Amino acid sequence: MSATHTQEPTHAVAKMTLPTLTAMVVGGMVGAGVFSLPARFGVATGILGSLIAWAVAGTGMLMLAFVFQNLAIRKPDLDSGVFIYAKAGFGDYAGFNSAIGFWASSIAGNTFYWVFIGATLGTFFDGFGDGDTVLAVGLATCGVWLFHYLIARGVRDAAVINRIVTVFKILPILVFIVVLFVNFDAGVFSDNWTAYGYGDLGDLNEQVRNTMLITTFVFIGIEGASVYSRYARRREDVGRATVMGFLSVLSIFALVTLSSYSVVPQPELADTRQPSMVGVFQSVVGDWGEVFISVAVIVSVLGAYLAWTLMAAEVMYIPARQDDFPEFLGQENASGTPITALVVTSLAVQGMLALTLFVNDALNFMLDLSTSLALLPYLLAAAYALKLGLTGEAYDGVAAGVRRRETIVAGAATVYTIFLFDAAGMKFVLLMTVLLAPASLLYIKARSEHARRLFSPAEIALFALVVAGGVIGAVGLWTGRITL
Repeated sequence: MSATHTQEPTHAVAKMTLPTLTAMVVGGMVGAGVFSLPARFGVATGILGSLIAWAVAGTGMLMLAFVFQNLAIRKPDLDSGVFIYAKAGFGDYAGFNSAIGFWASSIAGNTFYWVFIGATLGTFFDGFGDGDTVLAVGLATCGVWLFHYLIARGVRDAAVINRIVTVFKILPILVFIVVLFVNFDAGVFSDNWTAYGYGDLGDLNEQVRNTMLITTFVFIGIEGASVYSRYARRREDVGRATVMGFLSVLSIFALVTLSSYSVVPQPELADTRQPSMVGVFQSVVGDWGEVFISVAVIVSVLGAYLAWTLMAAEVMYIPARQDDFPEFLGQENASGTPITALVVTSLAVQGMLALTLFVNDALNFMLDLSTSLALLPYLLAAAYALKLGLTGEAYDGVAAGVRRRETIVAGAATVYTIFLFDAAGMKFVLLMTVLLAPASLLYIKARSEHARRLFSPAEIALFALVVAGGVIGAVGLWTGRITL
């Protein structure tokens, strides 16, 4: 199948400007993760380790941002989001797995958002606990279907709301940073530099590795402009929005971490209840800070949920329009919304919410699962950019220095994503295959609908690997060797 064969939507959708695309990137990244940074870093490392972690994550994710920017330039015809790069570079089945991985990552991430809201409310109402009680799940269920109704009214309306919400959720975070630096405590900051005096956090290498999943999670959404590239008013805005959004968010995340270390000792950070920005701010300004940041959490998370539900529906809808997913997932309603994909997405979040009632530490589990699932599409996109650079495809008439520079960037992004797989650990890699293996039935159905060969010889090997991993993971869950 041609990687560029696309059926256009039957409903005309207004084109997005550079600010709107940038807001989609920022809105997708600035969600719940930023509000959990103080405690997640406090558990793992001190100031020195956090600086190294942000340098590693920032460099790696910047390379990935440049990859998406370069791919938008070199392959402007591939405007269907992240999965299309895997498909163009490595075949239909690889593209399918990339799309499913990205979609499943967004489902786990959206579930995390609702658990996070429940945990925030649990600060004031005991019935919500840590976001994994029956009351919390009931409230989240109402929220899922309320947002479903909103998005079903039209992609354009939801995108505009996201742009507005992005502005209002950034302001409290900036207030947090400024207030904490105004209250800077040199003694606390000095003691937190390595935090070795507080217990055994391991060497710097171990400390940095222990922060990799959270630093990756907070950057998920970097591909937001790529997912919506078909709505861009100007193609070059896709790459610009990606890089601009990333650099803005990196600065915010690093400052939130450093400002927290400047006022609260590392052991207290580690023990702060999530969302930990609430407790940290309250310790500095008093009880009003608890309410102030809690409101910001809810606004921010709801905005991020809106953006990610849009992206999840798109990632099911586009492959269906390209015959990679079953045809029923490509249906639109009168507003031009991919309604069937949206229904499946909302039902999947509902199912994951039910799972949180039985999972130990649902908040961190959903965060780590979402991050691990996102690694596959990131790796395949980076590998495709590397393939283009090495083969010279799409570089006709381009200066050798430009091609060499972009190849190095793609290579660095590929190495970084491989490193993240190692940091995630075998548990989450196997859980990923547990989801990918049965999802392959959708691929088989889509191929049969159009009377196409199921697998090439290389794809048979990949399919066997996915199924084997799924079986091992399922057995591990059944026997208790893999715990949720």
